[in-house]
Amino acid sequence: MTGVRWWRLLSLAVLAVMWWGCGTAEALQIHHVDCQEDRLKASTVDAAIRFHQHGKAFVEASSDMTVEVPVRWSMANHLTFSEESPEYQKAIRCLLRGPNNSRPANEWRDGNPVVTAIGDMVRVKYDSVTWIRDYADYRLGPWDIKKPSKKGEKWKVDLHPSSLQAAHWSVEAELGGLQFKHYGRTSLASKAKVVWPSQPPKGCPENVCIELDLPWPRHLALSWDHSILEPAGIAIWWVLASGVLALAAHRARRPYASRAPGTPGSSRRGRDFGGGQGLVQPVLWWALLSGAVALTLLLFIREREQAPGHLLQHHMLVCIAAGLTLTLVARPWHGGASSRVQRSGGSRSNRRRQAWAVMGFASVAAATGTLVILGHGLFNLPEGLVIEAPKAPDLPGKVGYILMGLTTVWLWLAAMVAWAWRFACEGGLVPAVWTRKWDRDPVLCVAVVSVLLALVAGGLLWSLLWAAGNQWKRYAWLIDQQGSSGRGNYLGRTLANFAFTELTWIFAYSWFLAGIALLALLKLHFTAQRAQVSHTMDYIPLGPDKPDLLLVATLFSLTAGMRGARFASNNAQYGIWFALNILCLFAVLAAGRHWSVLSRTGYLFRMHRPGANRRNELMEKAHEYRNLNHQLKLADQGRASGVTCEELEEQLRGLRRWLVGRCFKKSPPSQISILDVALAWGPETHWWPNALRAARLAFCFGVPASITLVYLESNDLYNGQQLKFEPTAVPNLFAGFITFQAAWVGAGFVLGALWRLLPGRQSALRAWGLTFAYATPAALAGLFTKFNDSNPTMLLLYSIVMLSILTLTGLWMDTSTLRDERQYWPSRFALLVSIHRLRGLSGQFAYLLAQLVAIVGIVGGVIKLP
Repeated sequence: MTGVRWWRLLSLAVLAVMWWGCGTAEALQIHHVDCQEDRLKASTVDAAIRFHQHGKAFVEASSDMTVEVPVRWSMANHLTFSEESPEYQKAIRCLLRGPNNSRPANEWRDGNPVVTAIGDMVRVKYDSVTWIRDYADYRLGPWDIKKPSKKGEKWKVDLHPSSLQAAHWSVEAELGGLQFKHYGRTSLASKAKVVWPSQPPKGCPENVCIELDLPWPRHLALSWDHSILEPAGIAIWWVLASGVLALAAHRARRPYASRAPGTPGSSRRGRDFGGGQGLVQPVLWWALLSGAVALTLLLFIREREQAPGHLLQHHMLVCIAAGLTLTLVARPWHGGASSRVQRSGGSRSNRRRQAWAVMGFASVAAATGTLVILGHGLFNLPEGLVIEAPKAPDLPGKVGYILMGLTTVWLWLAAMVAWAWRFACEGGLVPAVWTRKWDRDPVLCVAVVSVLLALVAGGLLWSLLWAAGNQWKRYAWLIDQQGSSGRGNYLGRTLANFAFTELTWIFAYSWFLAGIALLALLKLHFTAQRAQVSHTMDYIPLGPDKPDLLLVATLFSLTAGMRGARFASNNAQYGIWFALNILCLFAVLAAGRHWSVLSRTGYLFRMHRPGANRRNELMEKAHEYRNLNHQLKLADQGRASGVTCEELEEQLRGLRRWLVGRCFKKSPPSQISILDVALAWGPETHWWPNALRAARLAFCFGVPASITLVYLESNDLYNGQQLKFEPTAVPNLFAGFITFQAAWVGAGFVLGALWRLLPGRQSALRAWGLTFAYATPAALAGLFTKFNDSNPTMLLLYSIVMLSILTLTGLWMDTSTLRDERQYWPSRFALLVSIHRLRGLSGQFAYLLAQLVAIVGIVGGVIKLP
């Protein structure tokens, strides 16, 4: 009975979605209307076209059209009716469309025309915009923008209205720095603007006509998307990232020998303390499979561009098979929990039940999607799965499309979750209560996750249907919006491509899995590192082992680096950017070998594991140092009692001797104090807890920054227009926030992991060093963007925001290091002030204030504050 109820609910949900998608409003059929053109001769039209190219990736063209019609025109009053009324639709159609039934797919409007009644005239203001993103013809208001028909020709812009032929037209064009040649009698002509006097609206070559010549950056941008360079740039990035991940995993096969850079005894051979051998194989498998899947998707995209619709059946079968394969190869029933249960003899039984649960749910989903494809006749779908215009799919066909799309998307989401779970379990990143529940009741766990993934897939379907509805209203504005076979065919094609649209979007964020794999490897190596320290009574390492530094650098490049790379002008830079981030971070670490605080003590200021209380000893010495400096300042001012300056200075010299004695062979520079050493060691004994603490701090500091950056991205004119029309625009808002947070968390994690290895005495300098590793490729990309006449503002803003978040994280790390002194101060901020009073407090606050002012200034410029 439960199964029957579930199927009934699913059927009702599908029918509800279909009813929403089909619409119930009566069709508005307008093919020919008596517009009474003879009564529009007294109308006046002001038409302007404006081109904008500087600071933009593509040329933007906007049309401003203002029409004034006399009230004696029989439809003039209808213009002031409700925008949904048939009278308004007919009247506005007569003014702006006339007998033209074409659908300008490249014209974008911010809203409906603004109508104002002024005396004996009615004014209609109609604005629209387009972006020249391809070699194609564009229809923009009353203007035709025609592509060059052959090499050597120029773009042509001519006035070609489909209505108001007998009205009085005043026309102007602002060219925005483009090279042009104009025709016709003009009243004003300059290098930036051309004005034609009132005359009949004739285009090329008799009257209003312009020939444009786009500069080379715009030609490059237009040809980029359809050249081999665009997929090649993405392919290089995937191959390079997969190769680095495989190399890092391969190096992790070695038995662990804990020696951070500069640690004594680095040549001594280490022992195998379980450094994650079980995790290496799935990481290598993912590196291979992710690269292969990415290249396959790129190939499919190119094939669909060349033959849209004809390869849908073949592609969908491959996608379903790939989703099922990815899920099963991940083998999420393998993991750390089962290995612990193995000692009690329950591992095989648990794994068997987990495997059957995963394979059962995945196989049902794959079988459902395959049934729709191979049994397309059951759903009244053609063999190729694409219904040719003007036919529209009926209700069974739409149900088939939805089942095929939802099951395919669900499979790929399940594959991503399976790999994430496998990596996290093998690396010990999953809470123990989750793994116990997974071992006890795997069917319930898989069912719960399946429902959650189904909700995500349903949300993606809703976003697609909502965007498709908005797109059709824009596409068929004033022509035929609802109830026609054209709308049904458009919706059918949208549903047919639902799965492939979402799969490319889902896999674009699969780099999260590589980040989880890297974290898992680092966690296992840290566990082995700590075990060796405990076993051999060895020195506590300052940071990750040398092979692990590649894992850390790759994690930094994947999270913080690649999120900023999206602000670059094109994706060909992704591979270069990825490699430069890694190389620059190693360069910063090389500088840290000479300029970090602990390196300047000879790397011999260690705390032995059996003497864990020696960290407390260091903190006590740092507290004593701060008190002595405070008393010395009071003594200089004559406000100290019972102690002389000489006594205080002698105690400070004693602390200095203690520090030199702990450094054994090398005396630290005079400017490095006990407080510097304590703050350089960080709040925790080992580097992994330091990294986790810094990651949590960066996450908190990054929330307002992520919200701001997501808003600024969507505030852009083009992105704002696409928000209602792109199938993945709304999910991208949530994904954008998550990726920004991942960038801050990744950068904070790396800052904490390398805290003792980064150059600089102060935390702000350590943050600056890590930001430098990102900013170097960002600066090169910014120069290229500026050379390409695009806008590098968001790239600059992202860099400054990262610097600010890392600076705040570093300052709060200082307060965590001296957290035992929190009891003496009313707030953490007061403790922070007391810590840095001896270390240039005013300079640090001025540094932070300058960053804040720069951020506010850039944000104000982006959103164009008055």
